[in-house]
Amino acid sequence: QVQLVESGGGEVQTGGSLRLSCAASTRTFTNYVMGWFRQAPGKEREIVASITTSGGSRIFEDSAKGRFTISRDNAKKMVYLQMNSLKPEDTAVYYCAGRNDGYMNWNYWGQGTQVTVSS
Repeated sequence: QVQLVESGGGEVQTGGSLRLSCAASTRTFTNYVMGWFRQAPGKEREIVASITTSGGSRIFEDSAKGRFTISRDNAKKMVYLQMNSLKPEDTAVYYCAGRNDGYMNWNYWGQGTQVTVSS
């Protein structure tokens, strides 16, 4: 139904920045709430941020507030996660996800992209 492909991961030093991108292959992109999740080794997957169909955003992870920004470009069918002032504890596989507006379950997932932050 909906294919999500992440890119932009990599390895950076503490204090550096990365911008993750998520490309959505759907003609109804504006119908979906989009989000970014992450999973560190030995940890459960957690939601980092979400953005509504109209562009309202929220950062769920307290440690990311003030450092991370989620955005979307509906014309390009893209979702972004700008990550600044990165810390080693941000190291994780980051996943792009989508769900239908008004529904609870996150139905669509990307394959993940690795982010590694070293000192």
